[in-house]
Amino acid sequence: MKSQLIELLETFGYPVFLQGSLNSENEYPDTFFTFWDFDNPESAFYDNDAGRCVWGFWVYFYSIDPESVEKIPEQARQMLRAAGWTVGGKPTDISVDKATHTGAMFTAYNIENYESEV
Repeated sequence: MKSQLIELLETFGYPVFLQGSLNSENEYPDTFFTFWDFDNPESAFYDNDAGRCVWGFWVYFYSIDPESVEKIPEQARQMLRAAGWTVGGKPTDISVDKATHTGAMFTAYNIENYESEV
């Protein structure tokens, strides 16, 4: 599921990183996405076996351009919805450890249905 999320976000033409993998002492790209896989509960139990996993991601967008921070996260949210993901509301502001950047984030979910062994 992570690779699918990365592929979709890369269509915007910006780098995509795992949240926390950029060292705050290194120079950030001018504009980029990060993500964090915050929860993967299994559900739909039949005969003591899970039928699916609900993947939960926080998607972050950072940029030196405040206008991009206003537009791109919402475009990414809509693109994920169109690709079959469930999103949890509009992007919200986030704090950034670099004075040069601002950012926004939103929550996205995707369900992985397990194949039945019949």
